[in-house]
Amino acid sequence: MTTSRPAAGGGRWVDVDPDRLTRWVDGFRERHGSYAQRPTDDALVLAAFDGATAALHPPPGAPLAVDLAEFVDVARTPRRIGLLLARKAAVAVGVADGDRLVTSKVDSSYVQSRTAAGGWSQQRFARRRDNQAKAAARDAAEQAARVLLPAAGSLAALVCGGDRRTVDSVLADPRLAALRALRTDRLLDVPDPRHAVLVDAVAAARAVSILVRDPES
Repeated sequence: MTTSRPAAGGGRWVDVDPDRLTRWVDGFRERHGSYAQRPTDDALVLAAFDGATAALHPPPGAPLAVDLAEFVDVARTPRRIGLLLARKAAVAVGVADGDRLVTSKVDSSYVQSRTAAGGWSQQRFARRRDNQAKAAARDAAEQAARVLLPAAGSLAALVCGGDRRTVDSVLADPRLAALRALRTDRLLDVPDPRHAVLVDAVAAARAVSILVRDPES
């Protein structure tokens, strides 16, 4: 799995499966020539002599390595991670061991769509929708507590995906303090959570994120 997306401030993010990382670095060398390595606070930077750079960020839960050989070994090491995907009224939670999803639960609740009506009807609708959203967040927190909390002691990280506001609402539940402590900065861009989406999210959560900046013309 290799995906790419634009990066704020220039360049692009490339997500690479740990097992394909060595091949990707070989391609970087073929395109840009020899490079120097230097660790930073959150990445291992490959700086090619033509001006291109690639900042390798370790997968969630993995320590930062000081050279490429160690980085590859660390990235490929299997680890247990928790997954919490939430969007509107749908939630999917699971535990992955390496590249396998070993425990999961998917649930959804009904939340009304927005309406164009005005006046008191719109206000009543807004209150009803807010109450439904809060109930959905409570249900999602219940699923997270059932599936993820028992495994919290063995998790290297919690990776979330979907809508950030919805994820924040779920993790605000006081019972999930142990999960909040494991949460990483990575937020996966996923559609409405379903079991198939959760399975695909395992690979995205394990990927090495690389910030690539090409030489200035």
